[in-house]
Amino acid sequence: MLRLLVVDDDPMVSQTMQLWLKRQGFDVVTADGAASGLSALRRGDFDLMIVDIFMPDMNGFESVRRFHECAPAVPLIAISGYAFAESLSPAPDFLRMALGLGAARCLRKPFKPQTLLTIVEECLMEKEARREPDGRSRQDCPPHEKLSSN
Repeated sequence: MLRLLVVDDDPMVSQTMQLWLKRQGFDVVTADGAASGLSALRRGDFDLMIVDIFMPDMNGFESVRRFHECAPAVPLIAISGYAFAESLSPAPDFLRMALGLGAARCLRKPFKPQTLLTIVEECLMEKEARREPDGRSRQDCPPHEKLSSN
């Protein structure tokens, strides 16, 4: 069974994703913020991560970067519902910025369950395509040490 890590500070979002992805046959672990998500990542192996960009305990871009550094071979889907409602200038494209920090895909909240499933399946297929014949994952970047606890 493929194991997914869902990191989002909104319990309704993470519980909804957990419930729906479990119904699709995935083993899903949730974390309520970047710190608890990194801790879960250090304790277990995951096939894919879904990480909210903006959470109160860590700058979103910092969390995407740190999750990617901690497990560079694990596809990361960055999600965000953040928008500048009152800004007169165009809002920065945070999801596109997350791609530059290691996210495999980005998804703007709210999203449909089928859209999430499609993106999860695409990322898992791409991960499998990078797997060497001996079963090891080929890494496009040098491996990184896991982050120490703070």
